[in-house]
Amino acid sequence: MTKINLIQPEKVSLKDHPVLTEAWLQDIIAKTPEIIGLGDLILKDKERKQIRAGRLDILLQDPEINKRYEVEIQLGKTDESHIIRTIEYWDIERKRYPQYEHCAVIIAEEITSRFLNVIGLFNGNIPLIAIQLTAYKNGNDYFLTFNKVLDEMTLGLVDDDEEISEPTDRNYWETQKGTPKTVKVVDEALDLITEVIPGYQLKYNKFYIGLAQNGRADNFVLFRAKKNFTRMEIRLDKSEELENKIESLGIDLMDYDKRYGKYRIKISSNDLKKHRDFIKDLVRQSKGLPNEMKNEE
Repeated sequence: MTKINLIQPEKVSLKDHPVLTEAWLQDIIAKTPEIIGLGDLILKDKERKQIRAGRLDILLQDPEINKRYEVEIQLGKTDESHIIRTIEYWDIERKRYPQYEHCAVIIAEEITSRFLNVIGLFNGNIPLIAIQLTAYKNGNDYFLTFNKVLDEMTLGLVDDDEEISEPTDRNYWETQKGTPKTVKVVDEALDLITEVIPGYQLKYNKFYIGLAQNGRADNFVLFRAKKNFTRMEIRLDKSEELENKIESLGIDLMDYDKRYGKYRIKISSNDLKKHRDFIKDLVRQSKGLPNEMKNEE
């Protein structure tokens, strides 16, 4: 008969531990960021000095989507100052580095229902994740578990919420967000799209220029006209082969947005003329239409 030995580890408090301190925990997370359960992240900084606001415990980044996580650790229970500090550091970092998406992360040994309710009030307006840490001891060995008790609110695709998007007009994009030149690139891209699928028109919203057909939003492609360039975001499956092709043509591929499943590409009038067939094929792929691309030299 097989003998089974059950291991019954003892739960321990790191707050009261003489050796396993917050600095020790920071080192563990910094060396193995995946341990907290947010994916294959990389360490960008630890004990990051904030102007007039102390130090951020850990800054992590998802290199695939250029998203950063401002992580604050607290041994024991969460408290008001910890929540405020976490949000403050998140706000500082997002203002300093607006080219990244940012998310605040609280890690604590005990996150009470009261504070979950408070944190939950921010979620959606402030992207925030709460993770409860538990430490166990078995003999001379220690084990850590990380349990996500509050997740960042998942936002819908831009056209899923189209009915409450704030509309604007062309003048808003030409004068406030972009310039007449960068908005003209959007016009040229629309001409290309309508060669593939007739009937699309531009729809100007506060944060993006979308597409509509027969009065209905269909943002499989959307645009953001900036002061110095125009960005096209197109819904496609992530593909290394496609990325290599885009880069080999000299088109400026920015990144892939995993949340919305879109490639973000800087486009110019020259790109639309020189690589017209290739970009039209991206439109076909996005809409699930047959491939008609000609080989480009």
